[in-house]
Amino acid sequence: MTRLVLATHNAHKVVELRRILGNRLEGIELVGYDGPEPVEDGTTFAENALIKARAAFAHTGVPSLADDSGISVAALGGAPGIHSARFAGTRDDADNRRLVLERLDGVAERDAEFVCAAAFVAEGFEHVELGRWPGVVGAEERGSGGFGYDPLFVPADGDGRSAAELGADEKDAISHRTRAFTALLDAVGDRLR
Repeated sequence: MTRLVLATHNAHKVVELRRILGNRLEGIELVGYDGPEPVEDGTTFAENALIKARAAFAHTGVPSLADDSGISVAALGGAPGIHSARFAGTRDDADNRRLVLERLDGVAERDAEFVCAAAFVAEGFEHVELGRWPGVVGAEERGSGGFGYDPLFVPADGDGRSAAELGADEKDAISHRTRAFTALLDAVGDRLR
């Protein structure tokens, strides 16, 4: 069986990626990454995803997948963007959401998008794909599912529920992560075997 490293220490992402990728990777064992976290000093989601995938490949010698993702809010000039996980300076999801709501207080235009860069690195080969999920930032947190900014994000292609109010299968069908990793697997599928 072929092995593929999921280059993340985020347990939520591991569960979600295994769910999203599982049926597309028959005969491939997805393994977690226990190596050191690299310094994410890229200026884009794509650069940071590649940094993580390269680090996992260098550490394990096993072809590696990684993602970098976050929310980009138009009224905040694209912030939190690549700083989504540490926007409030605490790395706490609730603090990050609270700061976004504070910054959007009184703002009518609340367009936002989740962005995911999915990267694959193997010997002599690298590839990145982007997935975008447009929507708006709601006026308050709703729902208990998902993680990160899900309780604030209301997808444009939904029925008015927040991402945290969607079931896992519903979210997986339309999310930025699904879009990015589906495109990535379509592009590099033959190299996974």
